[in-house]
Amino acid sequence: MTVQTETNVYDALTIAPEAADQLFFEARSANSFSDEPVSNETLDAIYQAMKMGPTLMNNQPLRITWIKSEEARQAIAGTMSGTNAQKALSAPALAVLSFDTEWHEEFENFFPHAPERKAMFENEGVRTAIGNNNAWLQAGYFIMAVRAVGLAAGPMGGFDAKAVDAAINAENTHKSFLVVNVGKPGENPWFDRLPRHSAQLATRSI
Repeated sequence: MTVQTETNVYDALTIAPEAADQLFFEARSANSFSDEPVSNETLDAIYQAMKMGPTLMNNQPLRITWIKSEEARQAIAGTMSGTNAQKALSAPALAVLSFDTEWHEEFENFFPHAPERKAMFENEGVRTAIGNNNAWLQAGYFIMAVRAVGLAAGPMGGFDAKAVDAAINAENTHKSFLVVNVGKPGENPWFDRLPRHSAQLATRSI
């Protein structure tokens, strides 16, 4: 018996069960990938879907670097610990997710009805915290967008962010926080699914 049938969650959803499985219940973080390439059109579709998720004042601090050259891929893999390096080398598409520490400079573009509110974020500490938090929010949308185009995501946090930034962000104001493998699952891509918390533990009403 699966989680979804145990809780009858399909009955409450307004999307098709197949879509719910693809996005949530059957989706997994892949640990191996096939060598089937991912097209530029698919990568663009991932971004176009991801960008529609809500962020604070529409601030959209996430910046995606698609690692396409062998030189850049080797540089990213060289910053990674354990088995992450081999995953980064073998995935058909590799994305470095960063947040722009100067995201507020785009205020008149993403919040055109009140550009003067940019002044609220002149403090670097406040701006950095908000940028980081909202970029992580967008990272969740990114993973869901990867699933929506029929691919698997393999998010990885085991890397030297300073080394990654030296390799790809030295000439901008971006700070990396997550590396994501993207593609079709390969041979033995899944570990056993780990337990999820019950609603009784994770939710409450007051």
